[in-house]
Formats: sequence, structure tokens, C-alpha cells
Amino acid sequence: MKKLYLNYVESFKGLSTEIWYLALISLVNRAGTMVIPFLSLYLKNDLGFSEVDIGSIFACFGIGSFFGSLLGGKLTDIFGFYKVMIASLFLTGVCFISLQFIDSFWGLCLGILITMTIADSFRPAIFVAIKAYSKPENRTRSVGLIRLAINAGMGIGPTLAGLIIVMEGYNILFWIDGATCILAILLFSYLVKDPKIKPSEAREKHQNLDKNVVYKDKSFWIHSVICFLFGMAFFQLFTTMPLYYNQIFHLDEFKVGILLFLNVAIIVVFEMPLLNYLEKRLIPVTKHIIMACVLLSLGFLVLYQNFWIGILIVNMVLLTLSEMLGFPYTNKFALQRAKEGLEGSYMALYAMSFSMAHIFSPKIGLSVVHHFGFQMNWLITFGYGILGIALAMWLHQRAKQNL
Repeated sequence: MKKLYLNYVESFKGLSTEIWYLALISLVNRAGTMVIPFLSLYLKNDLGFSEVDIGSIFACFGIGSFFGSLLGGKLTDIFGFYKVMIASLFLTGVCFISLQFIDSFWGLCLGILITMTIADSFRPAIFVAIKAYSKPENRTRSVGLIRLAINAGMGIGPTLAGLIIVMEGYNILFWIDGATCILAILLFSYLVKDPKIKPSEAREKHQNLDKNVVYKDKSFWIHSVICFLFGMAFFQLFTTMPLYYNQIFHLDEFKVGILLFLNVAIIVVFEMPLLNYLEKRLIPVTKHIIMACVLLSLGFLVLYQNFWIGILIVNMVLLTLSEMLGFPYTNKFALQRAKEGLEGSYMALYAMSFSMAHIFSPKIGLSVVHHFGFQMNWLITFGYGILGIALAMWLHQRAKQNL
């Protein structure tokens, strides 16, 4: 037991103070993001929208995420990650508070679109911040620590949110979401200082660097498609899965929150030690991406049977293991590939891959559920994972040839 404890503590050593502060800010922000995991249930049960309408609203979620990632990357390359993060967090807080006053279909589509455009401009900025504040040998664990904080916050959030919904309803969650974004701003501006080197200064060192090099990088495009397919499957966890829990297994919001907490608990306890162990083994990043796709595929294949409630736990464990490999190592691949001075553009394309998945995953998934049922959706989602495995193997071969 003592050895396990020491190994766990060791996995956190060597990370910079700024990375720890970014983790704290992420924890506060995500702990307040209570409404997102229950958005499909809110739209279905409180506002009475159909699965098709909910899919369209979630598509706006993804479209906003896509344009936010693109905008955030460009602004990060121009102004630096610090200013982008400050502006994004403040305006996101205002938007979340405002969303509770909208109940029409088109109003929600526009409101979600604007909110996510602003909110996800934060994503390329924080990825660049991780690169700025971490050493190359600590980068994967730095990503892991940020993810641990985010997941810990998201574990606290849905668990409390499920209880709050049962007792008070949904509206108070929007106030909590907005207030925690603003609190995260205050913490960030107080604890983390703006770095002196600006993106424009970094680009001056590489005056002949092609600003469009990211769009000519074939291996990075393959990686981006893998991230898209991974997102197409994984994001079912927050769209179709809560409905599946509720409609097929009759779990209420509190029980759904408890089940989602299992995902977070596994990550908080095991992800950092796992990443620390794997980093010492010097395994190629692309092999981790392959394994992540394999676990993701298995996670949805097991859902094809729907008569034993225990399969939900099996599914959650497989998806969590896939997540623990998939997100840190796809992120590491992107950071390694990014050219100095153009990190914002690279990380924007990386984030946009998941944003595209946010557009299509809920729309396709919920439409399939509406017309053909949950089981057909799980088979289609399994197919995303299989295609991801094939592409990840191709990427691995290209990486071995330094292409």
C-alpha cells in the first residue's frame, strides 16, 4: 500500500507551479459546469423537445465549438493565450447565466451557438498555455493533471447537479455555471502571470515559416480524423447515454450523476500514475492512440445487449480507460507536431476535430435512436472506433518513417 501511495505521489512531481494553478482554475470552472451532462434531459423532460430537436440543438453546440476553436487559435497566435483565456471565461459566464431565460427552439440554437463559440475559444489557448508552462518531458503528465482537475470538477458537478435538480430544478444550475466561470477568471488573473514572450516574437525567429504549414501536414490531418472519430463515439456519453440510462434502465438524474461519477473516480485515482508509468516505458505515442481506439470500440460493442444493468459499469470502465489514453496522447502528438509561433493554429485544428464531432455525434446519434433505437446506434458507434483503429495504425506507420 505504501509503495502504491509513493508511486501516486511521484506521478505529480516535477510539474511547474503554473501548471498546478491552471489545474486549480480548471477544477473550479468544471465543478461549476453542472448543466452540460444533463442538457439532453433538461431539453427533453423540462422543455419537451423531441430527440430530433435535441440533436439539432446539440449540433449548434458543436458548430459553436468548431468556430470557437478556430477563433481561439487565431486570437492566441495574435494576442497570446493569456488574454484569450481571460476574455473567454468572463463572457462564457455571462452567456451561461443568460441561457436559462431562453426556452424556444431557435432561441436555444442561437444561444448555445454563441455560448460555445465563446467558451471553446478557451481550448486552443489552454493547450498553448500547457506547452508554455511545462517542460517537454513533463508535457503528457501536465496534460494529465489538467484533465484530472477537469474530470474531478466534472465529477463533483454532475453528482451535486443531480441532487440539485431533484430538489430545486434546473434553473439554479445556469447561475452556478456562470458564477464559477467568473470565479475562475479571478483566480487565473491573480495566480498566473502573463508570459513576456508573445507569439509575434516567436514567429520572428522563424521568418520563413509557412503560416499554412499545418494545413499541408498529411500526418496531422490523419491524426485529426482519428480525433474526430474518437469524439464521434466518446461524446455519446453526454448525449445519448443519459437518455439510454433513463429510458431503458429507468435511472433518474441523481443515479445518472452517480454513474457518470464512476468515470471521474477512475480518472482521478488512476490516470496520473498510469501516465507516469507509461512515460517511463517510452512507448510511441501512436501505439497509445491505437489502444485508446480499441478500448473505445469494445466499450460500445458491449452495450449491444440491454438486459443486464451491470453492463453499464463495464461500458463505463472501458470508455474511461480509452479516455485516459486517448485524450492525453492525441494532445501530446499535436503539441509535438506544432511549429513554434504557430502553436495556436495547430491546437485549433486539434480542438476543431473534436468540435466537428460535437456537431455530428449528437445529431446522428439521436436521429438513429429516434428512428432505429439505441442498439443500432451502439453498432454504428462501434464502427467509428474500428475506423479509428485502422487510421491510427496508418499514422503509426507514418510516424515510424518520420513522415
